[in-house]
Amino acid sequence: MNDRTTNSNGHYRRVLLKVSGEALMGRCDYGLDTETVAAIAQDIKDVVALGVQVCLVIGGGNIFRGVSGAAGGMDRAQADYIGMLATVMNALAMQSALEKCGVPTRVQSAIPMSAVCEPYIRRRAERHMEKGRVVIFAAGTGNPFFTTDTAAALRATEMKCDALLKGTQVDGVYSADPRKFAGAERYQELTYLDVLARDLSVMDAAAISLARENDLPIIVFNIRAPGAFAAVMRGEGRFTRIVEQR
Repeated sequence: MNDRTTNSNGHYRRVLLKVSGEALMGRCDYGLDTETVAAIAQDIKDVVALGVQVCLVIGGGNIFRGVSGAAGGMDRAQADYIGMLATVMNALAMQSALEKCGVPTRVQSAIPMSAVCEPYIRRRAERHMEKGRVVIFAAGTGNPFFTTDTAAALRATEMKCDALLKGTQVDGVYSADPRKFAGAERYQELTYLDVLARDLSVMDAAAISLARENDLPIIVFNIRAPGAFAAVMRGEGRFTRIVEQR
């Protein structure tokens, strides 16, 4: 971590955490596992305690995935909007878990729904984080045909984040799914072009390209490992870093 991207305590000043909807399922086959959500909330609290400003983008695949809906014959745009509403449900659940452990949190949705959350307003979100609040960005970009990975890269860039952290179910980026292929190679560091050229399943190409254009480091780690988020913030533990040059 260089001085430009750290605060006085040696940590990143502001980061965006991308959490997939599937990560919230825990051992369940569908929906939300409250213990898993609570554990992730505690990890976020530990990072906030380090003096890091945190914002989140949460997927909705544990409830509804637009691509799957389209594959089943539904109009793709309509299916994507349903998926965006699923991310709002997950965001509200995470907000509840964070506030239960004493972390002030705001949800901002790209699709306005004032009865349950704020609309997405960039400067308001920045003020929230400056005041120590966690901000959860829901409903993706507000547009169909864009994934929550792309929304994460977009919001991280808009918020002037020092890094985008992607919490997955494995401890970094591998040449193949290590849960299926025992000999899969784990990468310590990659460039954006490595990810695109090798077609690695990290984030979609639009998200990688956006991160590359804005020199936004991507760090991939295991969100299910207790304390892993804070460990990564301290430069410890196992993770893969994606940057412009190695």
